Amino acid sequence: MGKERQYWLLKTEPGEWSWEDQAANGGVTKWDGVKNRQAQKNMKAMRLNELCFFYHSGARSRRVVGVVSVIREWYEENGGGAGAVDVKEVGMMRRAVDLKEMKRDQELKGWALFRQPRLSVVNVEKKVWDRVCDLGGGFDGDGEKKDDEGDE
Repeated sequence: MGKERQYWLLKTEPGEWSWEDQAANGGVTKWDGVKNRQAQKNMKAMRLNELCFFYHSGARSRRVVGVVSVIREWYEENGGGAGAVDVKEVGMMRRAVDLKEMKRDQELKGWALFRQPRLSVVNVEKKVWDRVCDLGGGFDGDGEKKDDEGDE
C-alpha cells in the first residue's frame, strides 16, 4: 500500500566532498548546499532507506563510485527553504561506472542524468539502477558475493 521505493543519484565534486570523505566521516553526512529547486524537490521526495548512487562530477571524474542510503528525510535548519537529507555509506561500487560508458549503453538512453546534466540530485528508475549496478559489478553491501569469481 505504501509508495514504491525510489532510487536516486547524488552528484558531488570530489574536491568538495569525495567518496573517501564520506567513508572517513563514519559513512554519514548531511547532504546540503543544494540550491536548484528541481534538485530540492527530488530531495524532499526521498524516503528513509532509499538508495542513492554517489556520483563524482567535475571535468576529470564523472562516474558512479558508490552507494549511500537515506537515513534522515528532508529537513530545514534555518528556514529560507534550504534544507538537507542525511545519508550513510552502504558500499563502494566494485568498479566505478564512467559517464561515457553509461552514455554508450542503449539500456540507459533517456536517463535524466543525460537530459539534465547540471541537476545535482537525479531520480533513477529501477531498470536504470539495476543496469548501472550491472555495469559496475554491483556494490559492497548489495548482498552479492563477487570477490571470489576470479574474472576481471
